[in-house]
Amino acid sequence: MSKQWLTQVKWDDNGLIPAIAQDYQSGEILMVAWMNAEALALTAQEQRAIYWSRSRQKLWRKGEESGHVQKLHELRIDCDADVIMMKVEQLGGIACHTGRKSCFYSVLENEEWVAVDPVLKDPKKIYDK
Repeated sequence: MSKQWLTQVKWDDNGLIPAIAQDYQSGEILMVAWMNAEALALTAQEQRAIYWSRSRQKLWRKGEESGHVQKLHELRIDCDADVIMMKVEQLGGIACHTGRKSCFYSVLENEEWVAVDPVLKDPKKIYDK
């Protein structure tokens, strides 16, 4: 199978592209992470979100530890070919490692970031198994 479509992606100097995960039903932005060519190809192949962890320098299959897998419904690229957007089904309803639905849970109020979305599950119960 040809991977010609991967050559059309504008990778940054580190061979990465930002990837936005959006809830396929509500449109809510769940998280932003990074992908390299292998992660993007595997995401398309396995129909689940697979990222490149910059801190661990390895592939990261979303949900491999938490069980909170992102099932791929649609894969898009922006007009400049330098951002990926995925419409996903967030299994378990939690995308953030803090136990919240979305990583975007803080709002700027009076020059201060305030967490406004609830923790749905204690992260210790998610990751300390």
